[in-house]
Amino acid sequence: MATSELNPQLAKWLGAFNERVERMLAAGYKPTAIGAREALAGVTRQLTPDGPAVAWVNDDLIAGRDYTVPVRIYHPAPEAARPVVLFLHGGGHTAGGVTVYDPICRRLAADSGQVVVAAEYRLAPENPYPAALLDAYTVAKGVFALLQARQLPFTFRLALVGDSAGGALAATLSARLQYEPAVPLTHQVLCYPCLDYTMATPSMAENGEGYFLTRARIAWYFDQYFQHGEDRRAASPLFMPIGPHMPATLVISAGFDPLRDEAGQYLQRMRAAGVRAEHLHLPDMLHAFLNMADLAPAACDQTYRRISAFLA
Repeated sequence: MATSELNPQLAKWLGAFNERVERMLAAGYKPTAIGAREALAGVTRQLTPDGPAVAWVNDDLIAGRDYTVPVRIYHPAPEAARPVVLFLHGGGHTAGGVTVYDPICRRLAADSGQVVVAAEYRLAPENPYPAALLDAYTVAKGVFALLQARQLPFTFRLALVGDSAGGALAATLSARLQYEPAVPLTHQVLCYPCLDYTMATPSMAENGEGYFLTRARIAWYFDQYFQHGEDRRAASPLFMPIGPHMPATLVISAGFDPLRDEAGQYLQRMRAAGVRAEHLHLPDMLHAFLNMADLAPAACDQTYRRISAFLA
């Protein structure tokens, strides 16, 4: 249960946002991929400051079996070997991208001092499940060869960082890679992650209306992603096998997020399996607050500090 009041700056912005949504619905708006992508990009552009300068930033490609995945590399110290972070953006598997998340990736690279590689994975509905997951796996398996080819120094250690749907991809990838010791996956950071595609937790009802990410919007996202009658419970990281070889995990949750409770349940399962699992809970925050940094600077600063300390 939420035990705090919503951050006042977020509450003021949210009131105007909800009024705007009501006007759009009254005028005939219906969810589409175009609208979802424009909305996330617009909120991030308006409410997130440009990221800090990073010494070396360039784009490249990582070839997979069926698809070649575009990536952007952020190396904060191109003369020094640093651990590698694979960043998987949020957006309900339908929106978001490297350009939208560039400020967040720059901040992550600058604050952590690690090499951040952001994946431009394929989006639904054009590319439904499991395309995004296959792309994330392609990048995880190919990232070190890419850095070698670009003659960039790195430490042979991998962390996964994902927010929302990107958190779902990261946690799913961790469950898969626990059986592949050749991939040196040591850490994962899940920011307000989507971990239960069945939408069955209490917070889904408690926070499912009026708090930016709604239950109806989540259901629409999932319907775009799962188009062929997949078993959504089996596809949910919350219900996947968790063993002692899972990476050390930091979960970040928000009090007014429909996805809040699945984060707590995932932590319980990780700890029961003997995996190091840490929790940063921000009771007065909304889902996607990292995309609203101008409205919640203290919470965002706290989050980046905690991620950087955890990855170190």
